[in-house]
Amino acid sequence: MSDRMFLSLRKILELERKRGYRNDAVIGGLERFFENWRRKIPGEAEDGSSRLARELYEKFRKYSRMDHDQRERLISETLGRMPALASAARPVRRRVPNRTSRPVPRPAAQVSRTPREAPPPPSSPPVTPSGAGLGAPVIRLPGVGKARVAQLERLGVRTVGDLLFLYPRRYLDYSKITTISRLNIGEEVTVIGRVTSAGTRKSRRGQILFNILLSDSTGTMQATWFNQAYLERLLKPGARIVLSGRVETFMGRMVMSNPEWEFTREDLVHTGRLVPIYPLTAGVTARWMRQLVKHVVDTWSPRVPDYLPKEIRRRVGLVELSTAVREIHFPSSLDKLEQARRRLAFNELFLIQLGMQKKRLEWRKGTSLPLRVSEEAMAAFLSRLPFVLTGAQRRALGEILADMSLRHPMSRLLQGDVGSGKTVVAAAAMWASVSSGAQAALMAPTEILAEQHFRSIGRMFGVGEGALAESAPPLVEGTLERPGTIRRVTIARLTGSMSRKQKQSVRVALSEGDVDIVVGTHALIQESVSFANLGLVVVDEQHRFGVAQRANLRGKGNSPHMLVMSATPIPRTLALTIYGDLDLSVIDEMPPGRKPIKTKWMLPRERERAYAFIRRQVSGGHQAFIIYPLVWESGSLDLKAATTEYERLQKDVFPDLRLGLIHGKMSGREKDAMMRQFKAGEIDILVATAVVEVGVDVSNATVMLIEGAERFGLAQLHQFRGRVGRGSDEAYCILIPSAETDLGIRRLQIMEETQDGFVLAEKDLELRGPGEFLGTRQSGLPDLRMARLSDRKLLEQARVEAAELFQRDPELRAPEYAMLRERLAEFWKSGSGDLS
Repeated sequence: MSDRMFLSLRKILELERKRGYRNDAVIGGLERFFENWRRKIPGEAEDGSSRLARELYEKFRKYSRMDHDQRERLISETLGRMPALASAARPVRRRVPNRTSRPVPRPAAQVSRTPREAPPPPSSPPVTPSGAGLGAPVIRLPGVGKARVAQLERLGVRTVGDLLFLYPRRYLDYSKITTISRLNIGEEVTVIGRVTSAGTRKSRRGQILFNILLSDSTGTMQATWFNQAYLERLLKPGARIVLSGRVETFMGRMVMSNPEWEFTREDLVHTGRLVPIYPLTAGVTARWMRQLVKHVVDTWSPRVPDYLPKEIRRRVGLVELSTAVREIHFPSSLDKLEQARRRLAFNELFLIQLGMQKKRLEWRKGTSLPLRVSEEAMAAFLSRLPFVLTGAQRRALGEILADMSLRHPMSRLLQGDVGSGKTVVAAAAMWASVSSGAQAALMAPTEILAEQHFRSIGRMFGVGEGALAESAPPLVEGTLERPGTIRRVTIARLTGSMSRKQKQSVRVALSEGDVDIVVGTHALIQESVSFANLGLVVVDEQHRFGVAQRANLRGKGNSPHMLVMSATPIPRTLALTIYGDLDLSVIDEMPPGRKPIKTKWMLPRERERAYAFIRRQVSGGHQAFIIYPLVWESGSLDLKAATTEYERLQKDVFPDLRLGLIHGKMSGREKDAMMRQFKAGEIDILVATAVVEVGVDVSNATVMLIEGAERFGLAQLHQFRGRVGRGSDEAYCILIPSAETDLGIRRLQIMEETQDGFVLAEKDLELRGPGEFLGTRQSGLPDLRMARLSDRKLLEQARVEAAELFQRDPELRAPEYAMLRERLAEFWKSGSGDLS
């Protein structure tokens, strides 16, 4: 069977796909076409051609009775197999004795390439689906030599599979095909015509300009390429080509500058369609990358195994994985692109939910000590508090105590707004552990935050202020009166800056059971720390710790109960995804009497008014924060930086005041020392970056000025705002944007309108999307490349389907789930939350 026949077959199948699988690519339909093709080849000829003709006839003889999806699958599979089919059908050449036979060179595909982009002969035979699989190294691909391998590796591409799942970052819409007479300035369009003249000249600046005139039946336009003289050898007068780009005007003539181009062909790659834009690196052009991916997609996408169970695909209405992969790279329409994105997004959400369910099951397999506290004992603790718990606090505490009373370990997230009273709920849970004869540990991300918790918890158990001073010993003792008895409670702190002798005394006391509650930093998870009977672990600002660190602290006891706290409000739907392995308790009510923080946004030209306001507040005995988005100045971003602004403010604006500087590039010890100075009142104005976002209470601070405020999300701005207003005085938050964009100003207006962190979190998710909302990738959560967590419906569908499947087969042992089990393990290995 000749290459020409295969080229004809490919064109027919591609035309059928382009026309929407209507069975009208050839007269009489595809059944008749393949029947006629089979008859043309003698039946007695048992070569590759006859076998192939019969095979294709059998596959297509019921084509007219197939539905749209069946036709789509068959066409895609056949096109994907074309290289292998052509090889199988090609007759074997017999060697003729005493003659040197040379293989006839195959005609090159009519694809435009620059000399630099032309692929060298492959060092080994090209990989096909019948050969190595998706794990084959990219050097097996035609046109990929050692230099290209190194370039692709910089993009994280080592195998054919890596390339197949390297999704486009965005698309250029060149699908609008028009005539030259209908071109409009500024449009991105595609035109088809014939080159009527072509030539190269030099500009005054020495650039080489290659110009062509392109004509169709309605008019003529110009196209210009800069420093691409090689095009003169390719685009000669008479050539029929396709151009895609933005229409401009030059000296009264319609022109495209550096447009994408191709010779006219059935299956356009760079023009006349939604054109994918891929990540690039030095030496890799967009055109070369697109052509390479097209080859891989055409060859491999039909062979991608679909690990998602068929019944789930049917219920959720998802296309097959092979279709999704093809359409995400080279979409045939916007609708097909969205279908592909939805399928691939569901994959990620579904795998996340399955992984969370598995983690939850593994954690609950352990047997923990039931920690039960009597109503009288809990009442004794609550009665000595200087306030009454809110309804939300009581509800959250009830949920926590109910979990702790069971024999399987609690794994719960306590979420609440800034100042909602999470610490007192955690302290009540720790008291439940202590009164049951077990120890409790609280781990905080910074030393100053750990010391803050140490002092506040100490006060709740009646420890005097003198014993809670920074110079006090690391072990203190409080008391709690219970009906008929007085219970002594020993509280310790363990941080990295303590002396070796102090740390050793705390470690010994913990291991011998002489400490009831310990508050510390990462020092708690060192190998030298052991507990006599650890019953409850509390992790504050849990997103600051990795999965391994939290697991390490859990490992200090025999399946202790775990409570993690977060002051960053997260919409419930998102929380169920990110923390799907945890039960959720929410404190959505603020204590009575807490004053709202007066919030106002100002234009950059009003900055002097803000400075004057800060000076008045400092004169009144208060302190202020000034926040900047960068540590140092950036050449690419027009934003103010903390280090340079600190020097300017100290020299030119507040020369008579005491200023301090804190940022994320400082060591932990330097940051803690600076915060202690500020908390002690030794600094009037603290210039900072986002490092002060969470945790520290400075009751005397009344002003928060945030520069470049539009660069931060609403949730983060709300966290900054929560650093002031911790005392009884009126507090203020001033927001100054670096640029006056509509979206940025809208965000600042929302900050003025509401103080509710959960409302702000919902708005933030709507305005910025989950990637920016989360700031950095959540530790332990695999990368999400296609999923939009703001898609509540798809997220909920993934959660329901995962829960149902997990309930039916938690280990995915059924044979039909073998591929899913393997893919689940691969997916979670891409993050730090390995499921193995």
